[in-house]
Amino acid sequence: MTEVDPATHASPAEEAVAGRPGAPGRSWGWGRVGEARHLGLVAALVLLAVVGLVTRPDNFATSSNLVSILALASTIGVITVGMTFVIIGGGIDLSVGAVMALASVWATTLATQSYGPVVMVVCAVLVGTGAGLVSGFLIAYGRMVPFIATLAMLVAARGLAQRMSGQRTQLVQAGNTAIVELSTTRVLGLPLLVYVFAAVVAAGWVLLNRTTFGRRTFAVGGNPEAARLAGIDVRRHTMVLYALSGLCCGIAAVLIMARTTTGSSTHGDLYELDAIAAVIIGGTLLTGGRGSIIGSILGLLIFTVITNLFILNGLNTSDQLVAKGLIIVVAVLLQRRSLRTST
Repeated sequence: MTEVDPATHASPAEEAVAGRPGAPGRSWGWGRVGEARHLGLVAALVLLAVVGLVTRPDNFATSSNLVSILALASTIGVITVGMTFVIIGGGIDLSVGAVMALASVWATTLATQSYGPVVMVVCAVLVGTGAGLVSGFLIAYGRMVPFIATLAMLVAARGLAQRMSGQRTQLVQAGNTAIVELSTTRVLGLPLLVYVFAAVVAAGWVLLNRTTFGRRTFAVGGNPEAARLAGIDVRRHTMVLYALSGLCCGIAAVLIMARTTTGSSTHGDLYELDAIAAVIIGGTLLTGGRGSIIGSILGLLIFTVITNLFILNGLNTSDQLVAKGLIIVVAVLLQRRSLRTST
């Protein structure tokens, strides 16, 4: 009979593949390298805050602007949580923005809205999860490269969203104010959608760091063949990872419907790039097997604050994109350097 670790419910074989939690340089704990990276990201956020206070002292530190930053980060942040799981598991998901758009359009069709806000939320979540399952099935059982499978889903989901909406923006009807209230209702000064974002982050952190599912995700991303030999159903786990990413897209669709009071095929344009960039900046390896939810969220906040600073200072959007590109390049170079020093 196989022995199981009572703390993590993992077998000795899985422990050997994924590494003990918290061990230096191992997948789960990141060790000193991960801690240093997180401190570096916090320092970068502090530096950006100083820049904001110097350049726009009357606007940056106001409560309304800080709430705006958190609200802006919420939608992409939920998607980033799902993307973190996929990339740690050795994959990539280019379809997240399009899937979110499709979920928002499907949930705001008149037929769906006639059943009320609960059905709208369930519809968005099911559409997102279903699209993720299709991508995961093609990758895990159809042996398709993740880049190609999710690129195909991106095109198909965006096209289906355009067809369903007739390329028109669909409004959330007056009878479904509960959706809009996620953005307008505030608790302790923060919109409800920020609390939804925080709940998704907390659930993602627990799932990744305190469950067998999280340990297997690191194992599959680090060495799929070793994970298979350890008794992990790699194909099923991979499919579930993409379904999880789709689930996050469905939740994000609800949040963007709340913020904009619309469902549109144009929602989520380039969100996949922002989510991937946030995960990379947070220190997750593109090759899989190592990463953290906290790092991804810090990376997202850095990007969001940069966007906010560009808007407050009236700088060109194209300059903002150039700055983001440079940050991604620097993050990847630092990642490669830290890998060399840790091995």
